[in-house]
Amino acid sequence: MSTSDVLVTGVGLALPGVDGPADLLRTGPTGGEPQVDPAARLGKRGLRYKDRASQLALCAAADGLRAAGLLTDALTVPGTTVGVVASSNLGNLDTVCEVADGIKETGVDGISPMGLPNASSNVIASTVAIRYGLRGPNLMVCNGATSGLDAVHWAASSLAAGRAERFVVIGVETDNRYVRGLLGDPAGQLLDGAVALVVERADAAAARGATGSAVLGRYAREGGIDQCLERLVPEGGEAPGNWFVPEGHGSGGRLPGDVPRTDLSEVFGSASGALGVLQVAAAVSWFGSGEPDAGGRALVMAGTGRDDAVAGLLLASAGPGA
Repeated sequence: MSTSDVLVTGVGLALPGVDGPADLLRTGPTGGEPQVDPAARLGKRGLRYKDRASQLALCAAADGLRAAGLLTDALTVPGTTVGVVASSNLGNLDTVCEVADGIKETGVDGISPMGLPNASSNVIASTVAIRYGLRGPNLMVCNGATSGLDAVHWAASSLAAGRAERFVVIGVETDNRYVRGLLGDPAGQLLDGAVALVVERADAAAARGATGSAVLGRYAREGGIDQCLERLVPEGGEAPGNWFVPEGHGSGGRLPGDVPRTDLSEVFGSASGALGVLQVAAAVSWFGSGEPDAGGRALVMAGTGRDDAVAGLLLASAGPGA
């Protein structure tokens, strides 16, 4: 099989001011909305020693698995068929800094053995897998601005290679004083939330009677926006109906000017490693929005917008008439 035989069969969200996928297409910023309360979503049991990024990821993953029909009271498919890929650049920075501060102030004897494992870079992916019994391949991606789309690509590639039948792909970042300090206390809003996608081999979805909302298409990773566009949408090729642009790239680019540009950072703030996953979820929502051009193709692209790494992914609607 190829990556084009991969469907998005579920979306899960743990974002401030967002009740469902349709809210991903809102145009106003989410500033002032209350933060997601994982204990209210999941119950307090099992969350006591979990870092916030892992708690948010657990919320989004549960919603995504349920939306895909893979989770009721328990997992509805063998755990060995489900892998996890998580993307976060700064998600557990607070834990790492708190551990470092604690060692400096009290020495290693003052560090909690319950909290220390949360300083591991793969804690988010492993926590989700353990909680929901997902025993397929497990991967954590911390890859800069392209990390979220890279995570989607690695899940699709693993499915094409037969490593699993489906993956939960999670993008999560948190807003706290350590992140703000590292980024220079930016004036703009930072994302504090998580998004999850269930991506699944088409034959595996069909075998359990599930349908997808989107089909993953071509992926490219280049040194700049125009180079990425050339690979994904060559001159003379069919333009997408919506372009989910890299953060801060609301205009420009080689696509025709009448292709709508959607910059999700204007709504949700700087999303770092969660952006690519958030963009795919928003594209899925756009396919079902009923807009005149929805139901065709969407282009999602993450990166800095400068002459360094930029990743892009084409998506097609899997709905009727696509």
